[in-house]
Amino acid sequence: MFSLIIPVLLIVIAIFLIVTNIRIVPQAHAYVIERLGAYQGTWDVGLHVKVPLIDRVANRVSLKERVVDFPPQPVITSDNVTIQIDTVVYYQITDPKLYTYGVENPIAAIENLTATTLRNIIGELELDETLTSRDIINTKMRSILDEATDPWGIKVNRVEVKNIIPPEDIQEAMEKQMRAERERREAILRAEGEKKSAILVAEGKKESAILEAEAEKQAAILRAEAKKEAAIREAEGQAEAILKVQKATAEGIKMIKEAGPNDKVINLKSLEALAKVADGKATKIIIPSEIQGLAGLATSISEIMKTEETKDQ
Repeated sequence: MFSLIIPVLLIVIAIFLIVTNIRIVPQAHAYVIERLGAYQGTWDVGLHVKVPLIDRVANRVSLKERVVDFPPQPVITSDNVTIQIDTVVYYQITDPKLYTYGVENPIAAIENLTATTLRNIIGELELDETLTSRDIINTKMRSILDEATDPWGIKVNRVEVKNIIPPEDIQEAMEKQMRAERERREAILRAEGEKKSAILVAEGKKESAILEAEAEKQAAILRAEAKKEAAIREAEGQAEAILKVQKATAEGIKMIKEAGPNDKVINLKSLEALAKVADGKATKIIIPSEIQGLAGLATSISEIMKTEETKDQ
């Protein structure tokens, strides 16, 4: 009976040891294993079994990115101004073995390294440059810290200057300077507004004068065109009147021609025309040579007059 209990007990103990030494490594984690006090290996994600009483888990390491916010550190600028700067460091463990055996306290080491690096960088800058060069400070610090933490199995992804706190008297001076700068900008903006307003008023007057001159020019052009049209209409009317007179004269001549007047009638008309010419203001009268035989013409006139009287009786 006793001989059966011992094997069963040994089997139970073996099963217990195996079960208790099973380890499951979760995602984004790594286990550093030591065997008899020496580094044996690093377990990744999955199921693992360590040798009972020989292996042990020396360190459980998270591979996620971590963020550590360090308290403000006093630093001195190149123009001897003491300011307080606090930083935020984003880092990630890339080698669990180096992280476990590289440095005793990695967070404290990073904090001290950040403080010394920050003092070295700020010591080369003046206060104004420090306040306006955060990107440059962040880049330099990240580069220096990343290189320094490589032997520790740590990668520094990003460093941010969270806050820069100058002394109170410097803050008051900066506030006064900012207030004066705002007042100066306000005065400049007001002057520029007045200048633009004056320019707009002058441009408006200029455009108004140009429009008035253009209107006067158009009015003069219209008046000239109206006078021109009136003169054209008047000339056309005179030409039409002359044309009508000429037509009437031509028709009269045609009628006379169709009537077949004799020489006596023609001479009579010539005499009437001569009489009309004599009624003018001319002092000299030139009588055409064709008008001859005025005595005969007068006799013809008297005969015609007698004939007309006889018809009236």
